[in-house]
Amino acid sequence: MTAGSTITQSATTSLGRAARELELRRGEFDLAVHLGCVRTLPDEGGGGRRVARAEIDRLRSEAGFPETLHERVKAVGTTEGAALMGMTTTRFTRLARLGLVVPVKFYLNRYRAIVWLYLAEELRQFAADEKHAPLMKGRTPEGLRGQLEEGVDLRPRNWRGRHLGFQLRQSEDPWARAAVVASLLDPAAVAEVAQDPYERAYLNRLRPDRASGAAPDSPAALIAERIMTADDPDEIGWLRADLRQTLSEAREDRPAPRPSVSSVPPMPATLRERPPAPARTTDTTDAPDAARSRRLLGWLRRRNADADLPTAP
Repeated sequence: MTAGSTITQSATTSLGRAARELELRRGEFDLAVHLGCVRTLPDEGGGGRRVARAEIDRLRSEAGFPETLHERVKAVGTTEGAALMGMTTTRFTRLARLGLVVPVKFYLNRYRAIVWLYLAEELRQFAADEKHAPLMKGRTPEGLRGQLEEGVDLRPRNWRGRHLGFQLRQSEDPWARAAVVASLLDPAAVAEVAQDPYERAYLNRLRPDRASGAAPDSPAALIAERIMTADDPDEIGWLRADLRQTLSEAREDRPAPRPSVSSVPPMPATLRERPPAPARTTDTTDAPDAARSRRLLGWLRRRNADADLPTAP
């Protein structure tokens, strides 16, 4: 470890310790990082991200700490969100499906149902805005009712858009940024843009963790995977365009790694110098079937010869 990295390590702290010092649960801390409430730095030693001591001191010195920080990252479900906005859960769900309130995270409950969470601070701001008054009470406008009748649900798409912004803010490397965009597309869509298999392998290696808290290939993991993958044609279109752009920037920075010729082990000298084996010919006279045929023909000849001999009176 160099002197410079030692100074950096001593001036920063791990994410887990930063969460404890800021009196946040780990889920709250992760959300605070995503929202930009807590700024992180890349670890020069390659160990992930860290938080500067100065950042922790800044947050702890704010008026009302830790309550003010908790309020900024407080996420609520449908029932609590509806209560904050003074409406029924049915109306709140309609607003969420129409994309008027945007979820900040989600999880699957024990029944594998999707539970969307929203920032309490954003919901209060929405309810306080006078231009939203027609949506808070009374009959839903006709145009919006038509969308609901058609089954529109923008919650997954809006969450993906927000999640993409979170991840890009944490990604400084061009290839890592391209991997963030690729992580929201299915493999077939990625292959259409990144036709080089080495580039696809590199993007896959750098893609953000899609941990859903469920075992791989379990029903819950498959549901989470579906939410995390774009399915709307318009969304897929602009994600593909974004992937082309980020891939172009990544290629200008450096090519994707690929195995070099020198990394392929040479053929052993014993194999290189060994002369080719002579061609083998097949002698059918030595085949077992041929031998049995000869014995059978000999027996038949002896039998016929014996049959021609005269018998004793």
